[in-house]
Amino acid sequence: MAVIVTDHLSKSFGTLIAVKDVTLQVEEGEIFGLLGPNGSGKTTLMRMLMGLVKPTGGAATVLGHPVAEKAHLAQLGYMTQAGALYGDLTVRENIEFFAAMCGGVSKERIAEVLALVELSDRANSLVATLSGGLKQRASLACALVHQPRLLILDEPTVGVDPTLRAEFWRHFRQLAANGTTIVVSSHTMDEAERCDRLAFLRQGVLLAVGTPQQIVSGARATRLEEAFLAYAGGLN
Repeated sequence: MAVIVTDHLSKSFGTLIAVKDVTLQVEEGEIFGLLGPNGSGKTTLMRMLMGLVKPTGGAATVLGHPVAEKAHLAQLGYMTQAGALYGDLTVRENIEFFAAMCGGVSKERIAEVLALVELSDRANSLVATLSGGLKQRASLACALVHQPRLLILDEPTVGVDPTLRAEFWRHFRQLAANGTTIVVSSHTMDEAERCDRLAFLRQGVLLAVGTPQQIVSGARATRLEEAFLAYAGGLN
């Protein structure tokens, strides 16, 4: 089943075209990566899929619902690039708040996600006192706690050490195996290679969609990093 379907989806901010005529599908249980240089439209596309930004053209459905509808929002998890935590609340209180927004979860589930992001010992720390990397961990816990059907992650491992990053990706793969669909943006090529399929955006235009191997082949490259540089070099 297609969890995400976009049909010529577009977004302009005045004269700036952020996303232009993007048509794609993301299937259930798929880890779908968004690649592209800064300013390529990845975050705007994610925000449209979450219903946070209204498209100026085209259409999109998420979990079978038009993105403008709100009935399915409790089934979505979203981790923003900048972070959306409350600094005057503790880590635990932030997680509890976001869980309550989606209907609530058990104390055991909150303890589980705290352990996953290795913040059990900082559960009662104010978010304002955390380092950037620890805030990233807390943001991910908030996005995961209610066990969403669709998880949208905007560069989730920025500032996270390599060991924990690998643990996150093991968990992402387990979630996908259990049917959760994940859309993730990243500038890290080893993360992109972990995705089932990738979409490459530049200046809001979708240049390529396929498996990592297909992306490499389409760019006539030998490695994904070479393909990234080839696609980032200009519109064909």
